[in-house]
Amino acid sequence: MARFELKLPKMGESIAEATITNWLKEVGDKIEADEAVLEIATDKVDSEVPSEVSGILVEQLFGKDDLVQVGQTIAIIETEGGETATPEAVNAVQETAAPAEAVEIEKTIESVKETVTSHDFSGSDKFFSPLVKNIAKEEGLSLSELENIAGSGKDGRVTKEDILKYVEARKSGSVQAPQTVEAAPKVVAEIPKTEAPKAVEPVVQKSQQAVPVSVNGADEIVEMDRMRKLISGYMVASVQTSAHVQSFIEVDVTNIVKWRDKVKAAFEKREGEKLTFTPIMMEAVAKALKDFPGMNISVDGDYIIKKKNINLGMAAALPNGNLIVPVIKNADQLNLVGMAKAVNDLGNRAKAGKLKPDDTQGGTYTVTNVGTFGSVFGTPIINQPQVGILALGAIRKVPAVIETPEGDFIGIRQKMFLSHSYDHRVVDGALGGSFVKRVAEYLEAFDVDRDF
Repeated sequence: MARFELKLPKMGESIAEATITNWLKEVGDKIEADEAVLEIATDKVDSEVPSEVSGILVEQLFGKDDLVQVGQTIAIIETEGGETATPEAVNAVQETAAPAEAVEIEKTIESVKETVTSHDFSGSDKFFSPLVKNIAKEEGLSLSELENIAGSGKDGRVTKEDILKYVEARKSGSVQAPQTVEAAPKVVAEIPKTEAPKAVEPVVQKSQQAVPVSVNGADEIVEMDRMRKLISGYMVASVQTSAHVQSFIEVDVTNIVKWRDKVKAAFEKREGEKLTFTPIMMEAVAKALKDFPGMNISVDGDYIIKKKNINLGMAAALPNGNLIVPVIKNADQLNLVGMAKAVNDLGNRAKAGKLKPDDTQGGTYTVTNVGTFGSVFGTPIINQPQVGILALGAIRKVPAVIETPEGDFIGIRQKMFLSHSYDHRVVDGALGGSFVKRVAEYLEAFDVDRDF
């Protein structure tokens, strides 16, 4: 018999951690090679972790809702002698793992099982991982101290780094053990110092209040699902981080409507794809970002990071009412056909729940189509750490003044509003207004005789 360590696999260049949402196999269950063992979730995308080998699941090292780093061992599978994982198989799973850290964690986990002390943290309403509990026991922390440590993990969870920082500060005398239990301090999201900073972590605080009760007995009380909690946290964090300001502009898209009506049937026949207005709008946004690279940036503390690539996020509504933002990479390098294929592919996979974790990473600017639901315009919230987001309003037939050499007259035109939200910390009105005006100019100058 041999023991195989199932590790959290690498899921994308910018993804370093994931949350366990469900164990599909329990201890003692038989597992076949390539069979899914558990379900995980990164930011908003759910996926499964398959086993590299066949065997029996003998240990689950993390529980549901635990946050796990890429490369960490999450389960132990006992295999037959002939099915022991090869070094090549192990390396394929732990491309980004830190071996020394993994060994340290394994030793700590084993010591948790063997050590029994007088410290008991079972009376807390907060979740603490076995690793954190063990460190707390070894350092002689009380339950009240542990509960009052500011956690930087998911939902304010205390991580290994959080408790080690607290222990170091406690030893130096900069903090003292509390005499009474106080409310847990507010968790403030910070942008990690990396080459490409991640989006601001959502401020998600665990409520200390009891579950609300319907007063009249007729109201239905439903807890938010995991994705809605994440969205809620990100929206609040974005508003708290960026100074939002908006610019609006009305655009005449009559030529675009006429052109699409003329070519959509031939486009679908030749390309096998439906032609919507979205790729046409995205094409104009990508061009405008090349003209105004000051909108294709992110903010990290007091530093501005100028993005080399133009990666357009496209907000997509899901069947369950939640929202996700898949990303079109290098959008400025796509022609209209390529843009249409990318938009349709990401949109279809988003609705089917088949997006990969990396499909939602790396966006530098976002576009949301509020017109899909009949809205004339909106004031969207910035997708951190980006500095701008454009809302596309509904296209409507409206009476408009048409200027001609012979004079002005009233005619029926197809028009829409563009609503541009941008971060006033780094984008002033001149840049924010000029950018959305350039998008409008590209749309109004659309060649009705162009090929697709």
